[in-house]
Amino acid sequence: MFSYPPNVIVLIGPTASGKTELAIEIAKYFKTRIHNIDSRQIYKYMDIGTAKPSKSQQKQIKHFLIDIEDPSNQINVKQFQEIAINSIRREIKEKNLPFLVGGSGLYMNSITKGFFAQDIPPQNNLRKQLEELGQEECWEILKNCDPVSTKKINYSDQIRTIRALEVFYLTGKPLSTQKVQTPPNWRILELGLDRDDLKERILIRTKNMFRYGIVEETKNLISKYGSDLPKLETIGYSEARDFLNNNLTIDKAIELTTVKTIKYAKRQKTWFRNKNNPIWLNNKNLLKDAIIKIESFLG
Repeated sequence: MFSYPPNVIVLIGPTASGKTELAIEIAKYFKTRIHNIDSRQIYKYMDIGTAKPSKSQQKQIKHFLIDIEDPSNQINVKQFQEIAINSIRREIKEKNLPFLVGGSGLYMNSITKGFFAQDIPPQNNLRKQLEELGQEECWEILKNCDPVSTKKINYSDQIRTIRALEVFYLTGKPLSTQKVQTPPNWRILELGLDRDDLKERILIRTKNMFRYGIVEETKNLISKYGSDLPKLETIGYSEARDFLNNNLTIDKAIELTTVKTIKYAKRQKTWFRNKNNPIWLNNKNLLKDAIIKIESFLG
């Protein structure tokens, strides 16, 4: 499995597509370990709402980059990139086959493509002001101060629009001028996982999240860090908090979480097709197809 440049396997796919289960079977077959590339599973005490691999699953296969920071301490893309690359390099040094699994496209590409953006912490007050202006006006502002970014960011993508404005206001320089690409010297096989029944899978997973403890998990996070913890804006936790505050019924919380998750999964799929273009696995026999493609890649 070890060669130079080193081989690296990547498995990407939208939320609820079954990456964790498939990745464990792949890791067992190739006798390797998993690097979780996820923007939320890096935080402690956020297990159910992030669909983190269970303790049982983590006993079957070693998972890296899980539970590495308290939810009150923000880890941005640049910091995560450094932590992850160091971990992957250790695997390579030990002559193991690095296996990266995740649905966070930006975090994954920061590692595999060398994507980098200036280390600027979120500015919550500025973000609120921009959100109040509305996406249409923010887009017009961005067109004036960073027209290059508007060619890369979708008109309806409020999160990336606000981030680009945030960077401009804090540095005085367009975000488009601050990115560089320094891909690592790895041979990468990028596999994609998608499902025809993804909406149904999301509904089932959301119901299970509320059945098996996301409300209690949210209550625990609030008791530790307060109800204003930014991580509680994550899909699922936000609705669980609203339920705890009697602003939503449990059924409405499940409904809203499902709708938001479906929209999020759609954005993930668009990202993977536009930014990654992976080799998509055959849904009829995912494990067999993955093994064939990996063995062919490894030669």
